[in-house]
Amino acid sequence: MSDNVNPGTGSKADKLAATEPAETELAETEPAETELTDAEQAPDPHAKSAPDDRDVDGPLDESEANPVRPYVDLGGVKILPREGLHLRLEIEEGSKRVVAIGLDYAGSTLQVQPFAAPRSSGLWHEIRSQIADQIARQGGSTTPREGPFGPELVAEIPVAAGQGPSGTTRLARFIGVDGPRWFLRGVIAGEGAINPDAAAQIEDLFRSIVVVRGSAPMPPRDLIPLRMPATPAGTPEPSGA
Repeated sequence: MSDNVNPGTGSKADKLAATEPAETELAETEPAETELTDAEQAPDPHAKSAPDDRDVDGPLDESEANPVRPYVDLGGVKILPREGLHLRLEIEEGSKRVVAIGLDYAGSTLQVQPFAAPRSSGLWHEIRSQIADQIARQGGSTTPREGPFGPELVAEIPVAAGQGPSGTTRLARFIGVDGPRWFLRGVIAGEGAINPDAAAQIEDLFRSIVVVRGSAPMPPRDLIPLRMPATPAGTPEPSGA
């Protein structure tokens, strides 16, 4: 899946590229209470963002995963096979490196990318704002909301020339989870972006992913290397990024 919002290329800010406006209606009569509310609504841009049960229900770090489960090893992530799941590798044309994993399942598409992150802080709060800015520059729009993994963005992205009627948009959900020294970004399109039942299935798939950060030093926001599986499982097919 190609979203033209690709953290695998460009500057690091664009690679990983909102916050809701603060409510000020009560400012004249209750300024102290409004000030507290504003602070609560504006997350620390460096705080980690993840479900409370992430270390149990996923997405998991390699150290938290069951080593005997039959995962497909793709380098920076491991995927648990399931019936009806189709795996694609998204390849950057110039470098020929794998820059994303595409998962087609239950009428939805999930694109995932793992990135290095600081040990004690997160990336998702800051990255959401960058994604919103990048989509706005493309002529699209985003709406922030709270989802099953925490804050997410629902985006209307203009369809690229040659990929559909001029002036049309497509819907996508940008989700993210900060883990131990890694950040996992997901982009959901298709039924999972509009249908609650399909959304639950693709969200369960996202939770089942295992991130392999490795011990090598990496600058924050660098893509954790991805690769073809050592042994074919469903024969992933490459696609241009």
